Amino acid sequence: MSWFLQALRNYATFSGRARRKEYWYFVLFYMLIFFVLWGIDGATGTAGESKEVGLLSGIFSLAMLIPSIAVGARRLHDTGRSGWWLLLSLIPLIGGLILIFFMVQDGEPQTNAYGPDPKAA
Repeated sequence: MSWFLQALRNYATFSGRARRKEYWYFVLFYMLIFFVLWGIDGATGTAGESKEVGLLSGIFSLAMLIPSIAVGARRLHDTGRSGWWLLLSLIPLIGGLILIFFMVQDGEPQTNAYGPDPKAA
């Protein structure tokens, strides 16, 4: 949970680098919280007709939009890529798969253009 909170503390920091651990723990806790809120939406009837995204899960997703983009950009920085690579997610299926491949790669062990190695700190 500390990695999720660290990503929230840096919610609008698009510079620097994020370790794999920080990024994947953020994704894990984001998904857990989202599905709990989605279940609460379904149980309380705030999910609407389509039952896709309800009031609570929608507000949570909207609140987490900037932190999600920021931690994704910092994770790409750790692999030596620009945060603009996140735009690949706009390409259905293939873009997401390419981004997953980038996100699971180990970061550059030395200082790169985006800052020092976060593992060394």
